[in-house]
Amino acid sequence: MMPTKDENKRTKAVFYYDIISPYTYLYIHQRHRLDEQLEIEPIPILLGGLLRATDNRGPGEVAAKRPHTYQHCVWLAEKLGIPLHFPKHHPFQTVSAQRLLTQLGANWQMVEKAFEYVWVQGKDPNLTWPEFCQYLGVDCSTPKPDSPQIKAQLMANTEQARCIGAFGVPALSFNGHCFWGLDTIDWALEYLNRPNMFQEPAYQSVCNIPSGL
Repeated sequence: MMPTKDENKRTKAVFYYDIISPYTYLYIHQRHRLDEQLEIEPIPILLGGLLRATDNRGPGEVAAKRPHTYQHCVWLAEKLGIPLHFPKHHPFQTVSAQRLLTQLGANWQMVEKAFEYVWVQGKDPNLTWPEFCQYLGVDCSTPKPDSPQIKAQLMANTEQARCIGAFGVPALSFNGHCFWGLDTIDWALEYLNRPNMFQEPAYQSVCNIPSGL
């Protein structure tokens, strides 16, 4: 099917994700707000690898931040009317799942199913791998990916995310700018309608503030 005229006008964007993140789950439930202006490609990465590469830590690794983050997600889900059921343990390893999504070249429908499995079903794919595969629509006998090519591709995706300025997920990148976090959807929409935003003096000046530490 040929793209429509409006589809041709949409700006291409990439969306970096890891199914470990409840904020990313909540984000993709609202991504339709961007659909009119952005053609977004979902790209799986390893959040742990990105955090290490950017000298960062996930909220699940910070004792005081962990319950606050989880309760904030519960509140947000209630506010947005989005179903949310935390898995029995979190964080958990997502390497195999992210490799599978890489191997399958997962489209949005499959990405949404993967997040749904974790954040609606409340399940860890590592513990129920055949069921996870079936939930995604692939054969339940599909093994956990272990090929050098898939490993390298997922690592390359993660490095690509780092290079464009991502330091966590969800991260949306287009036109040379990276928008991190659930609360940046409005910012991205504002930028689309105000394309010179980052050239404005106020935005330029804060980039050059020296550190006082």
